[in-house]
Amino acid sequence: MAKGRKFIAPGGWFSMIYPENWNEFEDMEGTFLFYDPDKWDGNFRISAYKKEPGMPGSMKFAEENIRQELRENPQAEWVRIGTYECAYSKQMFQEQGNWYITHRWITGAGNLVFECSFTVPKGGDTAKAEEVIATLVIRKENEQYPREIIPIRVLEILTVDESYEWAVKTIKTQLKKDFTGSREDIVKTEQVMQSGTIKPNQRSPWQSFGIAFGVILTNEIEGMNWVTVVDGSREVPALQYKESDLILYPVDLVWNYRTKKSDPCDLQKEYSFLLEKIEKLEK
Repeated sequence: MAKGRKFIAPGGWFSMIYPENWNEFEDMEGTFLFYDPDKWDGNFRISAYKKEPGMPGSMKFAEENIRQELRENPQAEWVRIGTYECAYSKQMFQEQGNWYITHRWITGAGNLVFECSFTVPKGGDTAKAEEVIATLVIRKENEQYPREIIPIRVLEILTVDESYEWAVKTIKTQLKKDFTGSREDIVKTEQVMQSGTIKPNQRSPWQSFGIAFGVILTNEIEGMNWVTVVDGSREVPALQYKESDLILYPVDLVWNYRTKKSDPCDLQKEYSFLLEKIEKLEK
């Protein structure tokens, strides 16, 4: 795959590259779903299963699962995709009068097994799914990887949504005023932050106010987008201006200021500082 977007699984188990026109969508826990929301041409799902290192046969875990699939599934056949040996099978089904095929691969290496599937309309091919599978990289445990900025994952979208909803509800309840996520709402956010109703050691509420500020930034500043930053064991939602090195961590902004100083963070001043930085970048 010449171009694509990078996905790093929560916990850093593996990474892969998927097509630029695909997005990640919520699915069952432990399963990651990708497809093109504008022109659907198939659902790609991937799940990963790990046998902890040190357990008997852990480094043969993938090999054993592939062999088991080949033994027990009469439809399965051996194929190779990139560097991966796979047990491949397919199944046709009908839904609302239309026929579809689900292609399924069991693959992996060492102590990590992948179960991948690609559901397409009858007659659709598997090329895109095979390209994704070929890009799979198993990330080694206890190895330090450089910080990576990837498209925001469903996991972090849920964090942003939940924090924002809490902040909006809290601000509306206390001030009896509307909250639309616009620049004018920065003042309202600061009023509640300065009201004394939130205890200094309550980390989650302060982080939620930071997330609400982040949502305002994405609404007000063109080119400011949510991303996921993976830095060692730290995996958090962040804001990136276009594709520049300007990264802001709303989850840390208010909380870190709160732990270092007695006064709440001055969000209006932070907004002005950010605009100055953007202006310098654009010169």
